[in-house]
Amino acid sequence: MNLSLYIAKRYAISFSKNKAINIITGIASMGIIASTMALFVFLSVFSGLKEFTLNFANATDPDFKIETTSGKHFLVTKNQENKLKACKSITAFSKVVTERVYFIYDEKEIVAEIKGVDQSYAAVTNFNAHLYLGEWHSPNTEEVVVGAEISRKLALGLFDFNHQLQVYAPKPGKGAIENPMDAFNTAALFPSGVYSVNEELDGRFVFCDITLAQNLLGLASNQYTSLEVKAAPNITEEEVRSELEDIFGSSVKIKNRAQLNDSLYKMLQSENLFIYLFSTLVVILTLFCLAGAIVMIIIDKRENLKTLFNIGLTKTAIRNIFFTQGIIITVFGLTIGLALAILIILAQQQFAFIMITESMPYPVLFEWENVFIVVSTIFLLGIISSWIASGTVTKSVLK
Repeated sequence: MNLSLYIAKRYAISFSKNKAINIITGIASMGIIASTMALFVFLSVFSGLKEFTLNFANATDPDFKIETTSGKHFLVTKNQENKLKACKSITAFSKVVTERVYFIYDEKEIVAEIKGVDQSYAAVTNFNAHLYLGEWHSPNTEEVVVGAEISRKLALGLFDFNHQLQVYAPKPGKGAIENPMDAFNTAALFPSGVYSVNEELDGRFVFCDITLAQNLLGLASNQYTSLEVKAAPNITEEEVRSELEDIFGSSVKIKNRAQLNDSLYKMLQSENLFIYLFSTLVVILTLFCLAGAIVMIIIDKRENLKTLFNIGLTKTAIRNIFFTQGIIITVFGLTIGLALAILIILAQQQFAFIMITESMPYPVLFEWENVFIVVSTIFLLGIISSWIASGTVTKSVLK
């Protein structure tokens, strides 16, 4: 066995005659355990919150969305539609028309987006799972599904045929308008259901049949704002994009879920980076304790080091003793701390002993990526700390 490693192991597992040294070393070990636990728990909690947040966005977002590169709407030919149906990389697609319009109900008004969808929309997204009152609108009718926030602001009732939900959409065209009422297409709508996802989405969309939306906005029957696509299982993004680009060419842009929620993903990534840096700062402060403990051990073992030096052990070999000892202490603290942290996260996932509300456990998520981040961070900082501390072994110490 390497002599430096052998001596380092003896120093790491044996107690010094100086109780202060033992206390300092114990504090350094406990600090590494605690900081490892904190770093992993923080990252796992944020992973859980991130998944919890994205679940709301993914409720209404398709796997891919096809939009025109110019203007608001684009035409889909019968040939392109047939190719989409034969496309092996997707399982379903839905035609969508959206526009911001003006709603009036019983002298209350609001501006929101009307979203016309076809009957395939339920196969593309899991939106129906968030319908908590009434039912989804029937095809070729004036029925609509509104968000909970819109329903609250307008005090809407379901299937209230005595009070119609009036919608006003600007007419396409050019030239001066003599009568303001001629500038709008109007329709009388009847709410059939209410959905609830989150406050933002609940106040944004009113869903209706796509034909109704096209007539309201003055669009052709094959003219759409977007196509929403559900990818087939075990298909890569590159395969989907390749087939869709073969069908539509460069006239469209294809967005995945991350691109559809670009600002949300950027915000979550920034927050994740901030949490990691903050937690790493705690780890750095803790590992300063390790460096201090090693320096104190060097001072305590000074007479022994002189003996080792006099019998032929080089200064580099003696430095390696304390460098290796620092690595041993780091690995010990990392192993114990990571094991305890994993147990805490798995226990929270399984038994939900920390609750936000009576029915909602605090979200956490075990990810191997977080394990790798924690191991890499602690081990790297432990190496740096041990190297700095072992560098205090100089010739003046050994004389």
